[in-house]
Amino acid sequence: MSTAGTKGVPRAEREQLILDAAVAEIGRTGYAGLSPAAVAERAEVSKPLVYTYFQSKDRLYIACVDRAAAILYDAIESAITAGDNLSMAQRTVEALFVALEPRPHDWTVVFDRSHPEQGPVADAVRTARRRIAAQAARGVAGALSTVELTDPNDLSALTDVWMGTVSSLVLWWLRHPDQTAAQMSARSRRLIDALGAAAASS
Repeated sequence: MSTAGTKGVPRAEREQLILDAAVAEIGRTGYAGLSPAAVAERAEVSKPLVYTYFQSKDRLYIACVDRAAAILYDAIESAITAGDNLSMAQRTVEALFVALEPRPHDWTVVFDRSHPEQGPVADAVRTARRRIAAQAARGVAGALSTVELTDPNDLSALTDVWMGTVSSLVLWWLRHPDQTAAQMSARSRRLIDALGAAAASS
């Protein structure tokens, strides 16, 4: 294997290239199938270099989770803190598509289910998911600020519905990689408008 592709590249940039390769591998195989050797080949670096930077498969995976979670968190935060509550759902979806366009499998990294149930990897994933779930709950509560819900479990249930809907849209996108973020934003807008119209006419 040639490593000429990264010769002379600064360490910080090379680390990002390795993480990009790892995210692609996680998208293909999940944590369970993640191979530092395959990551090295995809990134066009040596396997020892991957271990020099990240020490282990688990630390490589955690680095991917931390980076992906930060990107998703920032995108969601910008959407739920800007503008009116009525358009928050669409802003959130559009912000996520834009954030994910360079690496759609960042979503897979955070919501992968093949990792161990205990240990540092599980802890990193749980922390990432909880932060995003808390944002979703805030967003749903804001969107429903003019609606009276007396059962506290309603908010929890609707938050799960919202997160499942967003996840389904992203997973559909992953199965249709020819679609751009702009196309997915337009599609989600049509779907949200259609659901709103259906609810209004019922």
